[in-house]
Amino acid sequence: MITELAAMLKERFGITFKNPDLLAEAFTQASYVNEHQDQNLKFYERVEFLGDAVLELTVSEYLYKRYKDMPQGKLTRLRAAMVCEDSFASFARECGFPQYIRLGKGEQKAKAWERDSLLCDIFESFVGALYLDQGREPILKFAHQVIFPKLDEGRFDGVFDYKTTLQEYLQQAGDVEIDYDLVEQNGPANDRSYEIAVLANGKKIGVGTGYSKKEAEQSAARQAYTQLQQSND
Repeated sequence: MITELAAMLKERFGITFKNPDLLAEAFTQASYVNEHQDQNLKFYERVEFLGDAVLELTVSEYLYKRYKDMPQGKLTRLRAAMVCEDSFASFARECGFPQYIRLGKGEQKAKAWERDSLLCDIFESFVGALYLDQGREPILKFAHQVIFPKLDEGRFDGVFDYKTTLQEYLQQAGDVEIDYDLVEQNGPANDRSYEIAVLANGKKIGVGTGYSKKEAEQSAARQAYTQLQQSND
């Protein structure tokens, strides 16, 4: 199982562990260790402890650098949405981790690999093991492959109001007239989508879509804010 996991990590993420025992530890639950006591195995909890801290620092640093003008409170809320059980369990599933977790027979029967709590732990323990094996750079590369793209996909948009954030950003140097114009609407009344452009002093700076005008405006504001941030990097 761990051999197959190592092959998957190399193929999908370009990750090759120098110490395969660390990788095995990260994907081994205590129930499996208890049933194989003659093998002197370790389970994931210690590397999970480390991985939790590494992930929080990695995400914090990324958000701090990307959103240069975002206030501390909004950064904290965004980080909390990214560094949490739901998000880590989702990332673990998207990485294909569940099938590689080593579980005792009782936990296998109970389908423990489906539990968010376990998948969150495994995601954290994998990152902790990778950090011990190779340091910070592979963690950053992995995060850019798995975690950070979810920001651009809008997965965490519900955390804060992008329209307010964009307004605060644009008006730092003075008054700016911000307008949201309907570009197009499609579909029947019960399944209608909207495309909306956001303009600053008459210049289009972003376009977004959604199944309500409010959602499309937030999408447009997010795109505009993200592009403005990237252009100032």
